[in-house]
Amino acid sequence: MFTAVRTVMVFADDPEKCARWWASVLDTEVRLEVDDGRVYAWLDVSGIELGFHPADETRNPRGGSPVVYWAVDHVDAVRTRLLDAGCTHHRGPIEAEPGRKICQLTDPFGTIFGIDGPESTSA
Repeated sequence: MFTAVRTVMVFADDPEKCARWWASVLDTEVRLEVDDGRVYAWLDVSGIELGFHPADETRNPRGGSPVVYWAVDHVDAVRTRLLDAGCTHHRGPIEAEPGRKICQLTDPFGTIFGIDGPESTSA
C-alpha cells in the first residue's frame, strides 16, 4: 500500500517566507508558484517534496498537519543547529530505543516537526 513519503505539506500564513527559511537551513533552492495571488513554495529534500501551502482556516489551518520526523545523522547536533536558526523546543529529546533519539521542534512559523536518529553529539 504505502511505499514511501512523496510529499510533506506545511500550511503556513506566509508560505514563501517559511520556505525560504527552511531552504536556508537545508541549503537548497525554493521553487515558487503564484496562482491568483496565492504563493505556493516547494523544496526538494532527499527525494521528498516539501511544500508550503497558504493556510486556510476552513480547509487547511496552520499547524493542522501531522508531525513528520526527519531522519538525521546526529540528533543533538541537528537539534542545536535548528534551535540556533530560530526553532523552539517542543518535546524531547527522548531515547526511542537504545542508541536512537527523537525530539520535536517548532519552526519560526508554528509548524511542529520531529528529528530522529543516533544520539551522538558529534557532527
